[in-house]
Amino acid sequence: MTNTSWPVQLARQTIETYVIEHKWLEPPAELTLEMKEIAGVFVSLHRQGALRGCIGTFSPVTNNIAQEIIRNAVEAATRDPRFSPVKQAELADLEISVDVLSPPEPVSSLKELDARKFGVIVKSGNRRGLLLPDLEGVDTPEEQIAICRRKAGIGTLEPVELFKFSVRRYT
Repeated sequence: MTNTSWPVQLARQTIETYVIEHKWLEPPAELTLEMKEIAGVFVSLHRQGALRGCIGTFSPVTNNIAQEIIRNAVEAATRDPRFSPVKQAELADLEISVDVLSPPEPVSSLKELDARKFGVIVKSGNRRGLLLPDLEGVDTPEEQIAICRRKAGIGTLEPVELFKFSVRRYT
């Protein structure tokens, strides 16, 4: 798993192992330098063009990207509250993407945002909403912020802190 799509291969293998065998996949014995990096990761699942699951971490909670992918792949397939767990019959139809996030940077102006280039985190107190960049149907930073507010239960008039991040997207 050392080519450019190793994150997607690792996520797919993780999901298949968990759904079929009910076991957690162990990280590869030999980690590449890229796998050893520490970063937040989102795993997104689509089936027949529709979102089927998406779970991630904007800050890393494991020791490396490989472990982060394994954790979030299982979460996206089985614990996204918007969907029932992925079933074995769905595995062949899953399209998987993996986003490796840069550390979030504070934003002081909407001019610093670009919906194609940057993801957004909206924070108010302990509530946070996150949206990945370059999503179909989300064309402006204002749309990103509105979606993040809804996801986090933050009212439109509540003051918020804004952060941006970039991603390395693997498909």
